[in-house]
Amino acid sequence: QVRLVESGGGLVQPGGSLRLSCVASGSISSILTMGWYRQASGKERELVARITSSGSTIYADSVKGRFTISRDNAKNTVYLQMSSLKPADTAVYYCNVFSAYGNSWGQGTQVTVSS
Repeated sequence: QVRLVESGGGLVQPGGSLRLSCVASGSISSILTMGWYRQASGKERELVARITSSGSTIYADSVKGRFTISRDNAKNTVYLQMSSLKPADTAVYYCNVFSAYGNSWGQGTQVTVSS
């Protein structure tokens, strides 16, 4: 099993920046990919960004050029640097890990973009 703890959410003005962090513990040697999803009120959960163990990344079209995902394997941590934030980015952000045990999810952290 893999356990995930997220941090870094909050309230930010449009155009601002935030960095989310997610620390993994447990069976971390089995981790294949790490990523971030988000779920806005009344909408389905969607992929924001994902990074493989080799460092390959994919992004949702809506965040390309604004968000950057990175991974520190020594700290078992994945980050999401978010810049040029828009009100449309408001959502609960969930850390996700895919491992030999399947999908694991964090508890979620709220990001609100508002003036």
